Amino acid sequence: MNAAALAEDGCSMTRVLIADDEESMRLLVARALALDGHATVTAEDGAEALEILSREPDAFDLLLTDIQMPVMDGIALALTAARDFPDLTILLMTGFADQRERTHGLSAIVHDVITKPFSVAEIRAAVAAALSARKG
Repeated sequence: MNAAALAEDGCSMTRVLIADDEESMRLLVARALALDGHATVTAEDGAEALEILSREPDAFDLLLTDIQMPVMDGIALALTAARDFPDLTILLMTGFADQRERTHGLSAIVHDVITKPFSVAEIRAAVAAALSARKG
């Protein structure tokens, strides 16, 4: 279900945009977040995620993006999203230590970086913390 359909239904559930080039990771994260009642939309890379954000401004509460992706990586996506959608909370994911190092200095725009591999409980907790900080 896309964000526009959710808005029309009057749903007040949290909306999360998941950007990851690995289909299995997108599905795992989407299923994990659905356990907490979050509505999810997925994108295969940063460029697709940015297109979705631009098409549906203010439709999402959280951007959960992998750092290393083709076309547009998660750092470029986070920088653009923070500039264009300042109310959007951003959470990064990475399985690479060198990619995690690239996030230093981004604490003003990125809530946190979660390291892959993670459990369903860990991603659910990271998203809950990010959304809780957003409301606080």
